[in-house]
Order: sequence, then C-alpha cells, then structure tokens
Amino acid sequence: MQITKGQRLKLADIVNPAQSFQLDIELNAKAMQCDFACFGLHAEGKLLADEYMSFFNQPRTPCGAVQLLNTNQQAASFALALERLPPAVDRLVFTVAIDGEGTLRQLQSGSVRLLQNGATCLEFSFVGTDFEQERALLLFELYRHQASWRVSATAQGFNGGLPALVTHFGAAVASEEDTAPIDNRVNLEKRIATQAPQLVNLLKQAKVSLQKVGLDEHRAKVCLCLDISGSMRALYSQGLVQALAERVLALACRFDDDGEIDVFLFGAKVHQPAAMNVENCNTYIHDLRDKHPFESDTRYGAAMAAIRKHYFGDIEFDEKKPTTTTSSLPIYVMFVTDGATTDTSFTERQVRASSYQPIFWQFMGIGKGRKSKAKKFAALANSDFPLLEKLDDLSGRLLDNADFFTVLSPDEHDDATLYELMMVEYPQWVKQAREKGLLK
Repeated sequence: MQITKGQRLKLADIVNPAQSFQLDIELNAKAMQCDFACFGLHAEGKLLADEYMSFFNQPRTPCGAVQLLNTNQQAASFALALERLPPAVDRLVFTVAIDGEGTLRQLQSGSVRLLQNGATCLEFSFVGTDFEQERALLLFELYRHQASWRVSATAQGFNGGLPALVTHFGAAVASEEDTAPIDNRVNLEKRIATQAPQLVNLLKQAKVSLQKVGLDEHRAKVCLCLDISGSMRALYSQGLVQALAERVLALACRFDDDGEIDVFLFGAKVHQPAAMNVENCNTYIHDLRDKHPFESDTRYGAAMAAIRKHYFGDIEFDEKKPTTTTSSLPIYVMFVTDGATTDTSFTERQVRASSYQPIFWQFMGIGKGRKSKAKKFAALANSDFPLLEKLDDLSGRLLDNADFFTVLSPDEHDDATLYELMMVEYPQWVKQAREKGLLK
C-alpha cells in the first residue's frame, strides 16, 4: 500500500496493532549525515519522559514498546510493540535531523515502510524538493484516535537540528554551556505518567481543587496516618485503603515535587514504614500488610506524638508557657480511622500542643454520620466519632489546627468531592498560621 504526504489511515487496515511490527526509514542523501529518533508524546504534545525519546544514545523505551534496532547515517529501523506502551503515550513521532552541514532540500529521495512478519505493508515516499532550507523533519506519526491507532504521513520540515526537536517536544538539551536540569515538577509529572499512570487524572483533579481554594501555588509536606486495628481488615483487603492512599499521594504531588508522602501506621503501637512514592505506590498497601499485622487497639495520641516527633523532634509542651515552632513548609496530615481511641486525654494534649506548630490534622472517620463545617456537607446525627468532633472544636489551642469529616466508605465520594472535603479548613489554617508566626 502506497500513501502520500498528509494522508491518514487506520493502523488496523495496514498491520495487526496487537502484534509487533517494524518501521524502516531510508534516505538517499549523498554524503549527508542524519540522526533518527522516535518521540513518545502525551496528549498535550510533549515528551512523556526523557526515557521515551528513542535514538542512537538511548535505543529502547522503558516499556520495550519502541526499540531502535539499527541505524547508520542514512537509514534506521524501529521495532514497535504498541500494546506495551503506557496509556499516557498518545503519539509516536518519528523524526530525521541533519547532523552537520546541509538542508533537507538536498535529499534526493526517502521512504518510510511498515513491515510485519517480513512483508512490506505500507510505504510512504518523498523527495528533497518537498522541502526548503529546513534541517529536521517530522516524518511519520502513529497516534491514538477514538481508542484505536492511526498513521499519518506528516513530512513536515522543521528548522534546527536534533537539539531543536528535543526542545520542541518539551525536554532539556544539555550542552557544555548549559546543563540546567528540567524543572523538578515537570520531571515528577513524567515519572507519574510512566510509573503510576493511574495518578494522572487524580493529579489533574487535585490541581483543580487546590485552585478553587487559592492554593494552586501552595507548598506543603503531606503525611498519611492509617489505622491498622483489626476492624480495618476488610477495607484493606478490598483495596479501598490502597485507592485512598493513591488519592492522598496525588494531592502531595501537587503540594510538593518530591513525589512522596510519609506514612505512619497505628493500632496498639505506632510504625513508620518507608515513604509512599511514585515508584512504589502501585503495591504499597499490599506490601505494608505483609509486614505489619492488624493490631487489637487504637491509639490516636500515640500516633500523633510520633508524627510530631518525626517532624519537630522532642519538644516539651508547657501549657502555661507554650512556645511556637516556625517553618517555611507546613505539614498536612491525613489521619484515617474507623474507631474510637483508648488514649483520649493524651490525644487532646497532642492537638493542643501541635497548635503551636506548623502542622494541620485532617481527620477522616470511616463510619456512620458526617460532620463538616462546609454547608454542602451538613452534619448528620449520631456520629461514631464524638472525640474527633470535639477535637475539631477543642479549646485551649493557639489556633484551630484540625478538621473532621466522616465517610461510610473510603470510596464514597468522587475525587473532586473528597479533595473538597480535605480542603474545608486547611486554607484558613494556612492564613492563620502565617499570622501567628508558625509559617515563614
């Protein structure tokens, strides 16, 4: 099958997309030297991650979907297995760039061929007179369209060589004069897209939710504190705690660019496992359960004390002469439980003491009834968490550093609603914490 410049076809009409196939590029360019590359782009047209640029110095994508088999100065072959691509890869763009002197107009001819099982299934030909003085070429594309793959014979000239292509697709070009790294947040979003694509939409929703409360540029450290008492067993086994943890991690990725959250577990004792991050999040809760059995008690205060010690060290609290702690980075704690505590007075003391520190407690009770100061989440009677309601309005604090709501199940609300519940009182606390000198 022959196609012409600008033509678009369904890939399934050419090859079987579920099986591997090959893309060959061949140029007739006299003594001209050329670089060949494939860029894996997300839906916004930028490189998904540095590892998704396949070229002579990095021939294979992490997923193995694209591999540069061989190349010389005027030819290249790419092995393709589209089924291996992460869903976030929306488009593969195959390019040619001149290395050294010359322009694309000096090309005599060139071709792209798709092959499967050794047979040529499609061919696209072009000549140098199709171009002017460009030095790079967006040659051929495979792209997703309505849940299927299509091909496009692009053949679009591009000013500049390979470095210009790399910059165009949103990556950084290192040189002797300029070795500045890509922005940390861009790197984080690329890591999420490749290693934890289920977080991509969560990240977008978290951004929208934070913009609504004026915290889109806010920076904070996020901590997740999880109840591991025996009554939580079903929630863990059903994957509900894993899903909740991923939603909290996405919020953390909007607050901070290190892509991780500190995690504390509490029952009769308190445990601090390794942080949850983009790299380990897919099986994080499952892996925790293998190391930390369910326990027979529930102690909020012990967990809160351990968290305060982790962030601020051993600071004694004198109710008569309290002293404040100042930091440039606040701590947001998502505290999740399904039962009452056995250390009530100690818990109250932790809330009062921490009101003089830059730490905010967002309690989520899993059980009957709801409570929130937001009008759209009006309180229902007979809450299972009278202490958490009390902590929400506890006296003797420097400022209100806690909020509380309940859910019947961790997955009761959609992402937007959950993030809204998590942000009911925190923005006001941030403002007050600055006024009180807790935040720089």
